[in-house]
Amino acid sequence: MAAFSVNEIVEMAVQIERNGYAYYDEATKRKDLDSKSLELLTFLRDAELDHEKTFLALREELDMDELELSGDWEMIASYLNTIVAGRIFNDPDSAIQKATAAKDVMEVIQNAITFEKDTLLYFHAINDGIRDERARQVLRRVIQEEISHVLLLSDIMKKL
Repeated sequence: MAAFSVNEIVEMAVQIERNGYAYYDEATKRKDLDSKSLELLTFLRDAELDHEKTFLALREELDMDELELSGDWEMIASYLNTIVAGRIFNDPDSAIQKATAAKDVMEVIQNAITFEKDTLLYFHAINDGIRDERARQVLRRVIQEEISHVLLLSDIMKKL
């Protein structure tokens, strides 16, 4: 299996954020949402868009061809491939379908938690695989935001 290039990794990160945006955007259209759930899903939708912009800006700021990778990049790339293959949404259409097909708000929130956890695994693996401190700072900020999303979603789920 070939290792991903850094540009491919960033592009997949952008796609993950787009898929999340599609899911949350579709989920906000559900008629069975209470006001707190709608507010949270809207916030998370907008955060996905912010993260996409962050990764696009990172790609513009850094010379991705010269980004220093860790010595075990092949293993990390293989791990990333496993995460990508097993994630809950593989494209915006599947994300929209998941939001639409959820039988209730609880399932919408459970899907969102699974998505956020998949995203965290991916971003942690990238962070472990690069050495550029600027890129790592950006990733750490996004990781912290993703962790906060899981906590917010878990809190809402407890109240349902």
